[in-house]
Amino acid sequence: MEKRNRIIAIAMCTFMVLTSVACGKQNGADELSLSVEDVTSEETAAEASQEKGENFEIPEGMYLSEVTGEPISEEIKDQRPIAVMVDNEKIALPHFGTAEADVVYEIMNSTKNDRITRLMCIVKDWGKIEQMGSIRSTRPTNILLAAEWDAVLCHDGGPPVHINAYLDNPWAQHFSGTFSRVKNGKPKEFTEYICGGDLEKNFSSNASKPGYSTTYTEYRNEGSHFNFVPYGQEVDLTKVYDKTYPATEIKLPFWHNTSTLKYNEETKEYEYYEYGSRHEDAEDKEPLSFKNVLIQKCDFNQLDDEGYLIYNCIDSGKQGWYITNGVGKVITWVKDKDTHLTKYYDDKGEEIQINTGKTYISLVPSDTWESLTVN
Repeated sequence: MEKRNRIIAIAMCTFMVLTSVACGKQNGADELSLSVEDVTSEETAAEASQEKGENFEIPEGMYLSEVTGEPISEEIKDQRPIAVMVDNEKIALPHFGTAEADVVYEIMNSTKNDRITRLMCIVKDWGKIEQMGSIRSTRPTNILLAAEWDAVLCHDGGPPVHINAYLDNPWAQHFSGTFSRVKNGKPKEFTEYICGGDLEKNFSSNASKPGYSTTYTEYRNEGSHFNFVPYGQEVDLTKVYDKTYPATEIKLPFWHNTSTLKYNEETKEYEYYEYGSRHEDAEDKEPLSFKNVLIQKCDFNQLDDEGYLIYNCIDSGKQGWYITNGVGKVITWVKDKDTHLTKYYDDKGEEIQINTGKTYISLVPSDTWESLTVN
């Protein structure tokens, strides 16, 4: 199966057509121009080259998380994650708890309002949540993406005509509108948060429903979600690949909130900015930051005049970026089934290795892909 998947991935990379994106200088070049020939003829290192750190040992009573690749308590090894829909409108700020998420998706929520986005936070150790949100409605794309984590989707409704058919699937467990209301002086739609004890109550009240378990179900994808480097090591993209690009600032084509990721040289993480300011959680001013950035070019279909849409997130051979430690690499991505993992490949058809830590993922619409800038 592994050999067959590699052959498929190589074929995808051979026939894909790359569009140009605005990027920074690479190895002294004045500008970047990507072509099919550039990508398919690129020679990668014979073996993945990694920056070795100290000889780290996994602490007693811990295991390497399938979500981040870093040590967490063995007590929650079988606990399934949650996927939390977080409102990203300016009035919903400041957010609570987002900096504690393991993975954050940013996805266009509507084609209206300058393509406003919504966040979906993947959280493994959700028992530690004191307050997260505010919680808002979901879209079909989020249901499909949450499924590959075997995560319970936490939201407050959504357009029934577009989401109900997806929520009817046995792999689509979800809690909707069942969380705490917090008096914050805002309109009601901005007052719902996951607070301590909310998730335990939800799982308890839904225990009789098929699939509503705090532990992984039959739809779990075994092993790590990403192809992580060994614990204690870091991948250096400049040593693995001949063709890489400086990537210290990423501007996404979401004009409503001007989503931007800026590389912090000291922490070696990408900090998230929107509405012109660095994103910081309300409770502790912790920045929303990531070790890894994955960006996927993705087609979408608008579903109605309200701007509701669904991304074609089940697809293959589409372009993307993997960005870490100030360096970016052009990749392709594949998702072949609703509950299957999204996989990321280099131009030789090898699944890329990513560094351990938190990850930001964005699905960028194909019609604005050329407006994405990586500098």
